[in-house]
Amino acid sequence: MNHLLLGIDIGGTNTALGIVDGEGHVLDSFSVPTRGFPDPKEYVEMLHHEVSRRFSIHENIVLKAIGIGAPSTNFYTGVLAHAPNMEWKGEVPIRDLVEAKFRLPVVVTNDANAAAMGEMKYGAAQAYKDFIMLTLGTGVGSGIVSNGQVVYGHDGFAGELGHVIAVRDGRSCGCGRRGCLETYTSATGVVRTIHEMLSNSVQPSLLRQFNAPTSKDLYDAAVAKDKLALDIFEFTGRILGQTLADICAITSPEAIVFFGGLSRAGDYIFQPTQFYLEQNLLNLYQGKIKLLHSTLPENDAAILGAASLVSEYLS
Repeated sequence: MNHLLLGIDIGGTNTALGIVDGEGHVLDSFSVPTRGFPDPKEYVEMLHHEVSRRFSIHENIVLKAIGIGAPSTNFYTGVLAHAPNMEWKGEVPIRDLVEAKFRLPVVVTNDANAAAMGEMKYGAAQAYKDFIMLTLGTGVGSGIVSNGQVVYGHDGFAGELGHVIAVRDGRSCGCGRRGCLETYTSATGVVRTIHEMLSNSVQPSLLRQFNAPTSKDLYDAAVAKDKLALDIFEFTGRILGQTLADICAITSPEAIVFFGGLSRAGDYIFQPTQFYLEQNLLNLYQGKIKLLHSTLPENDAAILGAASLVSEYLS
């Protein structure tokens, strides 16, 4: 009889679920919609139904516990609170709801913190105990690991690097502040840069052929040696590198692990980020901090992160 873990990654649109063994193998995975269930209790009922149905095709599987990664979720209280991209409003006691329905131990945390745990247990950060996990997707998520432990702070919400002010009095952010790192270095932030640079320049560019250019269009243009596209990556890398240099002065990491859509641009984003990071680091940190790509399979990363979270908690 196999005692396995269930990893759940709750996103604003879809929820990914996977059965994970002790070696970090995802034995089975599937996804269900997050939206369409304005009552969180109905959502949890649906999860239980789908997991039970899925398990009916697997023999000799017994779940030991459940790990959940979700936006704006508090490790201490188990509450998903005021997540801006979620259909649920206010505070949702997601841990208690899932525990009551599944009758299993449940551990929850912010999705980026879960990703950091997954990277340390199964991915690029296995050799490190002090590192930063940075996810460059629709937003910017982060998890800070110090001495092998995720930094949660007194209220469970530490490590929101996406909402560090990168540009004073800069772009408006959905959090209510201005100039957040997320508004410049997320996929949506990069699109804002594309529109600004196209509007403020008459420079020819392949990007002008698109009514709604995306970060993928930016990458393709950069591969084609488009000057404006390369300038946009330089601008983005400068803001990211400078901001990370400030963060390193507080956390002193051995490495920074990148995950998410923008990180797939490779050297187009990594080279300027590395350059401006080194230029702005304190002397005692220079040449010591590694920039790494996540080595977790993209489709399984969030599931592995959630499962590793509960694995660490129960060990």
